[in-house]
Amino acid sequence: MLVFSGSYSANDVHILLKPITIKNTPLVEKERLIQQQKCHYSEMITYESLPSKTYLACFQQLLAQNHLRFTTDLITLAFKINHRKPNGITLISLARAGIPIGILLKRILEKYFNRICHHYCLSIIRDHGLDVNALRYIIQQHPNLDSFTFVDGWTGKGVITQELDKSVNKFNSENQTQINSDLYVLNDIAGVAAVTASFDDYLIPSSLLNSTISGLISRSILNKDYLNSNDFHGCLYYQQFLNDDLSNWFIDKTMVIVDKIIEITKKIISHQNDNGNKQDVNQQSINFIKKIKHDYHINDSNLIKPGIGEATRVLLRRVPDKLILKNLTASQTQHLLLLAKEKPVTIIENIIMPYQAVSIIKDINHD
Repeated sequence: MLVFSGSYSANDVHILLKPITIKNTPLVEKERLIQQQKCHYSEMITYESLPSKTYLACFQQLLAQNHLRFTTDLITLAFKINHRKPNGITLISLARAGIPIGILLKRILEKYFNRICHHYCLSIIRDHGLDVNALRYIIQQHPNLDSFTFVDGWTGKGVITQELDKSVNKFNSENQTQINSDLYVLNDIAGVAAVTASFDDYLIPSSLLNSTISGLISRSILNKDYLNSNDFHGCLYYQQFLNDDLSNWFIDKTMVIVDKIIEITKKIISHQNDNGNKQDVNQQSINFIKKIKHDYHINDSNLIKPGIGEATRVLLRRVPDKLILKNLTASQTQHLLLLAKEKPVTIIENIIMPYQAVSIIKDINHD
């Protein structure tokens, strides 16, 4: 098999996605087709454009402000993986937000924990589950199933975590395997991941951009017109953005910080207990979604995207209706205000909500 790694090195990741060519679906048309259930979101894609100079300047500013917290949590998560996986580590990042996280964890575990790590990225799609062809491929390469470690950036409502559990359990049942579906994330605002570095809703810098911080690949695509039953899930490869790619720059810049803080951070982590109660966090998430549905007369939970990471995704690649911020002047969410002002989005402040940001997707059917 030809190894595909996007714009990353094959030493960092093997991306188990098939680059395809698929027509562009305009954003509003895509949203309408999704909400009218005429097409699943994974069957279509709206072509990305490069971020503006103003937005890139905002990205650099927010990166400077949040890079230390992000890096500290990466080390924390690597520490926990090292402890929980004594007999081998095969990192399996979920496309595509998990890719830079997985690469950084691999580098940290290899360099500072003296571990041998393999890293693959595969697709998981709501309502369709994991790419089983990709999972079978990883099993062929690494039959030590105890080493499998699923990695993502963050949780929102916990939908992908549920999809992962369901998908892996089904695969185990059908193939007599015993793969552990535990998910490892940097921040778990839904209280659903098995292992997290934090329950706080804070800015993960790699969530601010699209393909240009994720190896130039798109989100995953599952369309039978472009893929056969033996293929991995598909993606676009934005090779035309190569001169604007920040993917490897971001990895290298983060590792510079890791080098500086690794020893003191490891000492601190070794004396810490996990903060927060996962059940309380999960109940808070459930209660919050119910309240937002009630307050804004929303029938479909899929239209509600809590947390900075998910709110950013909505403003970058969906049709947003409302942006709710805990604090309009908070530095961590200034990029959201910038994006919101480029579109007709209602901006609301809610100082008592548990998250820094929530985006609500426009209900096209009631436009």
